Amino acid sequence: MANVLRNSAKFGFSGVLSQLSIHSRHGRECVSPCFSLQQRNNSTSPKIKVDLDSSTGVAVLRMQSPPVNSLSLDFLTEFCINLEKLEMDRSCRGLIITSTLSKVFSAGLDIMEMYGKSPERCGEFWKAVQEMWLKLYGSNMATIAAINGSSPAGGCLMSLGCDYRIMADNPRYSIGLNETQLGIVAPFWFKDTLVNTVGNRAAELSLELGLLYSAPDALKIGLVDQLVPEDQVLSTAQDTMSKWLAVPDHARQITKSMMRKPTIDKLLSNREADITNFVSFITKDSIQKSLRMYLEMLKSRKA
Repeated sequence: MANVLRNSAKFGFSGVLSQLSIHSRHGRECVSPCFSLQQRNNSTSPKIKVDLDSSTGVAVLRMQSPPVNSLSLDFLTEFCINLEKLEMDRSCRGLIITSTLSKVFSAGLDIMEMYGKSPERCGEFWKAVQEMWLKLYGSNMATIAAINGSSPAGGCLMSLGCDYRIMADNPRYSIGLNETQLGIVAPFWFKDTLVNTVGNRAAELSLELGLLYSAPDALKIGLVDQLVPEDQVLSTAQDTMSKWLAVPDHARQITKSMMRKPTIDKLLSNREADITNFVSFITKDSIQKSLRMYLEMLKSRKA
């Protein structure tokens, strides 16, 4: 156990996964609270849909990967490609991210990307998680998360990457970096992003206790910026975006870079080590066994 804990400290995301089956029932809206299990099918339907309004310069990116918008390698790749296209389109100044699915924004990382995969595949997956955060957190566009459902773990990270967060005013929906409830330690760049958003003390409590916040509680600590009725999340995001775009782009972009560049540079300078540590940990026999137990538990709950 001491060796496991030392490895956990070395690499933030990894942790004592053997506790998964004990803590797996935390959460609110029937969304697996840290890892999600994406149903596999042969569908080639896009997981991301983007609509760009050329008259306003605002794009709406809709996540549409049932059942819970799990962050699989395919999903992350498609997400990053669309983000890069919008970034290169000079007519696009603002981006709103939301979900087409009922009750969920994104349930976080797809556990199947970490179970039974080769080290090379695990490394490719983790690099894609990094890339999603780097592109979103460092985007020149004004970005708003229109959170119309629960958003634990990786889903929370995605929303934290945006400039502003609007969440549905539904106490049954939850959001947070709840990794420690599953015996996992969030990576340093997850932690830094949360600290930059809610402050050190609130982040410390949130991460150490693995808290999932209801929408009202998330507003209280500053994890989200605004609550609105569920049917008004997207329209409010569109109205709010007009205020962000009223600021000259160059001034907003330089200010955003000044605030976020140190956090981004910290990951960039440690990126390969971060990937290596993730792969080394996630491919351990003991961790794979724990992931298998977690999968069996998820399947039994669905039965």
